[in-house]
This record gives sequence, structure tokens and C-alpha cells, in this order.
Amino acid sequence: MHRVARFKDRTDAGCLLAQALAVYRDKNPVVLALPRGGVPVAAEVAKALNAPLDLVLVRKIGAPMQPELAIGAVVDGADPIVVRNAEIISATGTTPIEFDKICVREAAEIERRHRAYLGNRPPVPLQGATAIVVDDGIATGATMMAALRAIRRRQPAKLVLAVPTAAPESLGSLRREADATVCLTAPDYFGSVGAFYEDFRQISDEEVIATMAKQPVPGSSLAPSARPS
Repeated sequence: MHRVARFKDRTDAGCLLAQALAVYRDKNPVVLALPRGGVPVAAEVAKALNAPLDLVLVRKIGAPMQPELAIGAVVDGADPIVVRNAEIISATGTTPIEFDKICVREAAEIERRHRAYLGNRPPVPLQGATAIVVDDGIATGATMMAALRAIRRRQPAKLVLAVPTAAPESLGSLRREADATVCLTAPDYFGSVGAFYEDFRQISDEEVIATMAKQPVPGSSLAPSARPS
């Protein structure tokens, strides 16, 4: 495992992660980013592997009184996948009604992001492909767990989890969901994802939209700049 102490920013992390993923360049790779923070990381991976870039729209379900603490996650789709962290739900005293209410709110945000980021763009086909799911880091792992399960349903030939940094206990549970895992650093004392970046500013909707606008439309021979609006 390649070790780094700290990344300059998400672009730097993406370049380093791409080096560790070079073995998949000739394995029909498709790179899938978790917005928003995972997009600049995944964009560098996709560029280096000459692979298409797509999104996995997943939202953390935060505890009612501690919204930064993930008690679960929900992922986009006709049949949305919901992951529940039973231990944290119990510890926070979150009731089923409270959980479902937050889930509905986050599902609505997923729909908003889908319209904003992807519009009518069709998903990149994954059957027979090596699906590489990328985020800027993993803390509790709830959102990545939901993302991996959703991508597995789309029947890729291989499912790869790829992140610059992760909490080791979360990474351990996620290994069971993927066929392969690439993580650049997973120290015993983790703290937070942001601690591993010199620049960990929030990524805007506009940046995600601009990145996706540069990607060819699946099934189209048109370059991004030549696509009709």
C-alpha cells in the first residue's frame, strides 16, 4: 500500500490514486465518483486511465441532533438502496420515524442533484466493465457502503473501491462489498477525512456540473463541446 502523510488537495490525491490504479487501465475501467468531494479525485483517475466518468448519487443520513454523524445512507435509483448503521442509530436514540423523515429529505436532495449534475445524460453501462468507485475519503463508510451495493446491482465484471484515505475499521467492513480495494493511507488514528488534506474546501455544484459537462455522453460519438444543448 502506497503511504502518504497528507495531500495538497483533491486533485493531488486523484493523481496519486490514479498511479495506484494503473493496473486497471486495460481492464475496461469506468470511474464512478461520489459527489461532491469525490468528483475532482475521480476526474484525475478517469483522465489517467482514459476511462469514462460517471456519478454515484448517494447522501448520508445524519443523526437528528448530530447531522455530521452518519446513521445511514441512501443512494439514487429506481429502487433506492438504504443502508442503516444500527449501532449508531441505537447510540443516538434515533427513532424509525426520525430516520425515515431524514431519508425522505436526503432522497429529495439526490433528485435535485441528479437533475443539476446529469440532466438527461444516460448512465455509463457497467456490465462487463471494471467499476472503480471513488471518493475523497471514508470516515464511517455508510455512504460508500450504499454506493458499492448500488453499483454491484449493475453487474460490473469487477467492483473496485478506491480512496485516498479511510478509517481502518470502516475500510475493513467495506472490503467485503468490493472485489478489490485501493487506499493510499489508513492510519490507526484517523480523526477526519479533512485532516489528510492541506486544502479541503467544499466543492460546489457548479464545479461538479463543469466537470461532467466535459465528459462524452454515453453512446454518443459527439465531443462534449459539440453536444447539442
